[in-house]
Amino acid sequence: MFLNNTINMFKNLFVLLAFVTVLACGSKPRVLLDEDTTTLKPSKQHEVIAKDVVSILQNYSYKKVAPSDSISQIVFDNLIKSLDEGKYYFTQADIDDMSQFRNNISQDMAKGDLSSAFYIFNKFNQRAIECLEYALKQIDAAHDFSKEEKYVSFRDKLDWFKSDQELKDHWRKRIKFDLLSLKLTSAEGKDESAKHKETLKKRYSNLLSQVKKTNSNDAFQYIMAAYTDAIDPHTTYYNPAFAQRFNEDMSNTLEGIGARLQLENDMVTIKEIIAGGPAYKDKTLKIDDRIIAVAQGDGEFEDIIGWRLDAAVAKIKGPKGTVVRLKILPAGQDISAQPVIVKLTREKIIIEEESAKKTIKTVKGDDGKTYRIGVITLPKFYIDFEGYRRGDPNYKSTTRDVSRILDTLNQEKVDAVVLDLRNNGGGSLQEAIELTGLFIEKGPVVQVRGVRNDVEVHEDRDNSVKWSGPFAVLINRFSASASEIFAGAIQDYGRGIILGSPSYGKGTVQSAVDMGRFISPTDKLKIRAAGATKDQDTPVGAPEFGQINVTIAKFYRINGSSTQHKGVHPDIEFPTQFTADKYGESSEPAALPWDQIKSTNYSKIADLTSIKNKLKELHDARMKNSDEYKFLLEDIAEFQKMQNEVTEISLSEAQLKKEREDNKTKNRNRINRLLELHNMPLWKEGEPQPKVEFDFILDESLNIVKDFVNLLAKK
Repeated sequence: MFLNNTINMFKNLFVLLAFVTVLACGSKPRVLLDEDTTTLKPSKQHEVIAKDVVSILQNYSYKKVAPSDSISQIVFDNLIKSLDEGKYYFTQADIDDMSQFRNNISQDMAKGDLSSAFYIFNKFNQRAIECLEYALKQIDAAHDFSKEEKYVSFRDKLDWFKSDQELKDHWRKRIKFDLLSLKLTSAEGKDESAKHKETLKKRYSNLLSQVKKTNSNDAFQYIMAAYTDAIDPHTTYYNPAFAQRFNEDMSNTLEGIGARLQLENDMVTIKEIIAGGPAYKDKTLKIDDRIIAVAQGDGEFEDIIGWRLDAAVAKIKGPKGTVVRLKILPAGQDISAQPVIVKLTREKIIIEEESAKKTIKTVKGDDGKTYRIGVITLPKFYIDFEGYRRGDPNYKSTTRDVSRILDTLNQEKVDAVVLDLRNNGGGSLQEAIELTGLFIEKGPVVQVRGVRNDVEVHEDRDNSVKWSGPFAVLINRFSASASEIFAGAIQDYGRGIILGSPSYGKGTVQSAVDMGRFISPTDKLKIRAAGATKDQDTPVGAPEFGQINVTIAKFYRINGSSTQHKGVHPDIEFPTQFTADKYGESSEPAALPWDQIKSTNYSKIADLTSIKNKLKELHDARMKNSDEYKFLLEDIAEFQKMQNEVTEISLSEAQLKKEREDNKTKNRNRINRLLELHNMPLWKEGEPQPKVEFDFILDESLNIVKDFVNLLAKK
């Protein structure tokens, strides 16, 4: 059984198009008539697919949810949020108008009626066009940069605009901020205002052109995502073009630098760093960093704020060996912050080659003894499935690679082993089971409950154990699926200790199904007679009616507890900026809940309760006197403060310039404080920003494992 259970954090990757900046801007809403050439309309294919997707999720998925008033309300909210997540576009009057569909949009879709959903999309599209045109006019308007005004760039925590005038004023300030930001990049005393205006005109003209190219397939993808997200965050419908790209793992992977992206508040946001790629090796890019501009080699930067995701990807990917420079707005910082420039050399990312790697770390104990600890870093649970099927005796897999590493670590007589599963989003279920078998004698590893509530227990049947010594597993918020199965089994058996922060909580299984299997022959004839509406770039061989990735099963630990929603909680927990309310399965409103089934018949290897309590005492004592731990807590508090508050930006040139200089100084002081803690040379003004690669979580985990070795020896 081979299941690709990688986190579906990129599910809206293809969906969100990002029409940036503006909308109503003072104009009165138009009635969208059928003969209006700007109105997008659903095709016969869209109507049939919508009806069948609703039926599939009602009758065949794990959750089995029927359309209803309550589901309609969620679908409505999802659609509004996907179109205007930052609350830049719609006024309260727009929301009031569209609310007439709030209680019946899902029931309409069950009948193949998409009129209300397309009405909402068309209203958004219309507003975007009107206000991009308004924005272009504002570029040449007079702006007083000596006047003190405040601008809020991210409005998601604010109310909808109360009036057209309030909306217009927001976008007047947006253009003023854009011009002021460009002005502050000019050399001292140099007037480049004409150049800056041309830069903005090019940016907004490009955005306007993208909006006008929006077609009914784009609208349908938004609408179906709003519905499937209301049922389950891992269930997705992809139209033919998107389905082909998804299956080829192309559009959702940034060829060249190795990162998965998503659009948030009109910005291309990094959601996953792919192990083995340039971004992974460089160590500069982090989760939730935003890419705001791209340059080819040493060329000029091109602004990509508000671009469609596919257009942004086209700028970033490129031939192997070429250089791309990215202008990055670091995670947690406001749009007024000083961007960081990251220079990467593109490579061809072959995901199957994300192999396990080992290092041996040394840690000194209080008694002066040196402990040697083998650290195995595992970025995903992989297998060469084709080689396995062919019977290739040398096929590559996670278990085989880790087994060889453990042989080496045994020969080198390490005192303990740590398996680092941080940021491991999952992969092959079978590999998670077999990898567990390297550390335990045979026994159950995971339970899977299907749509008919039948439970299947998956076991390791190999008696051999590759490592029987002290063992620890390191996880974080982005350890998911197969990672959680492995960590949960190790914890349940008492085979080792779990360190880090709570995992993602993805305990569901998806299956990709060609929609053509569900559409009746009669409906297929009707669709073809009407002329299927496809993107002009739909690849040859794409599924004619698209594809649905639907949840079909749920994972449970051997103790009966689901890994869904709650994830795996470490025995010794480290603080993290990635909180459960914003990251992971628990942040998804429609996620399946945690529940419990009957425990399997298994025997614990050891009861580590007393040892875990002692390890925590020793860890807490170290943290009381750790300057690095205090630094970590302060860093997390600052990150969360930035995330939770509504930041107002000054539009006074003198004040904004001062704020930026203060932020640069604050950032330099922060980095220097960290460098000082490690007795490293300080970062001086005028020098390039140094790369800071200290891993406090791993370092302290090694101290905990050293204590673990001692306590086991005494016991």
